[in-house]
Amino acid sequence: MSILSAFSVPDLLAAAWFLLAWFGYGAYAESSRWHGHSLSQLMNLQRTAWIRQTAARDLRMIDTQIVAGLQNGTAFFASTSLLAIGGGFALLNASDRVLEVVQELPFDLEFSRAVWETKVVGLLVIYAYAFFKFGWAYRLFNYCSILIGALPPKDQIGTPEMEGAIRRAADLNIQAGQHFNRGLRAFFVSIGYLGWFLGPVAFIVTTTVVLAVLAHRQFRSGARKAIDPA
Repeated sequence: MSILSAFSVPDLLAAAWFLLAWFGYGAYAESSRWHGHSLSQLMNLQRTAWIRQTAARDLRMIDTQIVAGLQNGTAFFASTSLLAIGGGFALLNASDRVLEVVQELPFDLEFSRAVWETKVVGLLVIYAYAFFKFGWAYRLFNYCSILIGALPPKDQIGTPEMEGAIRRAADLNIQAGQHFNRGLRAFFVSIGYLGWFLGPVAFIVTTTVVLAVLAHRQFRSGARKAIDPA
C-alpha cells in the first residue's frame, strides 16, 4: 500500500500548501520583481558597500573578524540542525510511546504509526535541508575571508584588478548570506510544519501564520524601514 493512501485528502492538500508557501515565498523574496524591496536585498547592497570600504583600508583585520562572527552564527545554527535531527530520530525510536501519549490527549488526533513516522521523517528532511544550507554558508564565508585577504593594496582602488577583487568578494558574501537565509527560513517553516501533528487545518493555519511573519519581516518590519526609510 502506498504511504500516500494512509493520508487523507485534507492532509495532502495541507502538505501541498506548505510546500507552495515555503518555496513559493522563497522565490518571491529572492527573484521576483519585488525582491529589490526586501530586507535581504537591501542588506546585500550593504554587503557590497562593506567590501568597498574594506578595500579602502590599510589594515583589514576588523573585516576578517566580522566574517568570523558571521561564521560563528552560521556554525551555531548548523550544530542546532544536527541536534534537531537527533531529536527527530529519538521521536522515531519512541513512536509507540508517543502514540500512547497522543491517544490520551483531549484532542481528536487519530493517526497510524505509519502516518506519524512519515510526518517525523518530513521534519527530519527539513532540518537536513537546513543543515546543508548552513554548512555551505559557513564554507562560503570562509572563502569570503580568503578573498578579503586577497584584496589588492588600497592604492590600487579604481583599477580593474581591484574592481574584480571587490566584485568576487562581495558576490561570495552575498551568496553566503542567501544560503544562510534559506537555512534560517527552513527553521521558521519547521514551526509551521509542527501544526501537521494536530491535523490538516492546524497545519494550514500554522503555515499561513509563519508565512505572514516572514513576509512582514522582509517587507514591512522596522528593521527594513531602518535600512531604507523610503
